Amino acid sequence: MRHHLVMIDWRLDRIGSALRGENPTVLARLPGGFAVIGDVQWLPGYCVLLADDPAVQRLTDLPRAKRLAYLESMDRLGEAVERACAEADPAFRRVNLEILGNTDPYLHAHVWPRYEWEPPEIVGKPVWLYPASKWRDPASALSEQHDQLRAAITRYLTG
Repeated sequence: MRHHLVMIDWRLDRIGSALRGENPTVLARLPGGFAVIGDVQWLPGYCVLLADDPAVQRLTDLPRAKRLAYLESMDRLGEAVERACAEADPAFRRVNLEILGNTDPYLHAHVWPRYEWEPPEIVGKPVWLYPASKWRDPASALSEQHDQLRAAITRYLTG
């Protein structure tokens, strides 16, 4: 009987893979969790703050001190994205921070950079109004073309 080693996609266990050092999107470990760059980059610089415990589903699941550490880490990631994106693109406008929890069952915060070049009917509205196809478009997948922006965000997080 032959045994086959099955590689489990890190996307199926984002927090566990980050804890094991196997999540390639991790930018830095912060007091409140893992700062990761998004799998998709249709808004360049998109990042997520993952709680470091997959059992934590809501911000209110954390004791007060850990809750404040998570929010402080979200603030740090937001500022790093803001600084890196403003440096990289003069059309950068602002950063939107969101904790939603409607799809994935673990605590995470979205950090969305927003740009002047976005479609006028969406630029002042939530990113969730973009078509769902944006999440699957290979042209906007995280790739080497995002390395410079990724490095800048990491530098602002850790510097």
